[in-house]
Amino acid sequence: MTPLRQKLIAEIQLRGFSPHPQDAYVRSVTGLARFYHRSPDQIGDDEIKGYLLHLLRVKRLACSSLIVAVSGLRFFFGTVLHRPTTAIEQALPRMKKPVLRPRVYSVQELEQFFQQPKLNRRHRALFMAMYAAGLRVSEVCQLRLADLLSDRQPIRVGQGKGKKDRYTLLSPRLLEELRAYWRLYRPKDWLFPSTLFPDRPVTREAVERAFTIAVARAGLPERGGPHSLRHSFATHLLEAGVDPLTLQRLLGHSRLATTTTYLHVRQERLAHVASALDLIDFSRARQTE
Repeated sequence: MTPLRQKLIAEIQLRGFSPHPQDAYVRSVTGLARFYHRSPDQIGDDEIKGYLLHLLRVKRLACSSLIVAVSGLRFFFGTVLHRPTTAIEQALPRMKKPVLRPRVYSVQELEQFFQQPKLNRRHRALFMAMYAAGLRVSEVCQLRLADLLSDRQPIRVGQGKGKKDRYTLLSPRLLEELRAYWRLYRPKDWLFPSTLFPDRPVTREAVERAFTIAVARAGLPERGGPHSLRHSFATHLLEAGVDPLTLQRLLGHSRLATTTTYLHVRQERLAHVASALDLIDFSRARQTE
């Protein structure tokens, strides 16, 4: 590992970034260095502009990916090298990430997903935990046996996104599924350990691969990877009458505005609901006149 890479990682860790954005920032700088085949501290402002325009015009990266690339380069040149970031700002001014409505599965689709015969007990328990408790992929990977407080029926999510602890639902049905899973696999510390390294938790990549395979086997459409289970949890609870403030706490959102994104999904269902006025049979009323 080069001294520059070590310094970048150290600066990221000092600011308390989680591993996922840390990896994304390192990839942003590595991509720039590989593009020019030089150390990034030897790359000039015009070259930085050229690289970002290459990502935009040739690679056609999505807006979210461009935002990550710009943020990573801005952090590296501004914080690590203490260089002005004017070139980065001018090449791609701060972009607003488009607000995308969460893509969810219906209850009937999830029944089909969980009941498919080729879904093994381990993956079934993991995906069921994500849906039943509204967990992110990183959160389900980091679950320990000690986080299942079955006497009081919550799940403790330790150091979730934003380094926050929270409690979420542990339903009797999920607890039954997890007990059946435990009797078969006998995990000792991590609830879902890595199959190759039992002393480590399962990785995000392994969960994402397993979910893609399971969705295909169930004959369901792809709707954004395993995170769609969390989206489905939130949407279905709103449809069941859970208020947004309670849902905000369960999901671990810092801002209520993030939670209310799911209200838009719920409102789409209104298009399929008949008005109360349409339930009246006016033909019978005319016959009595």
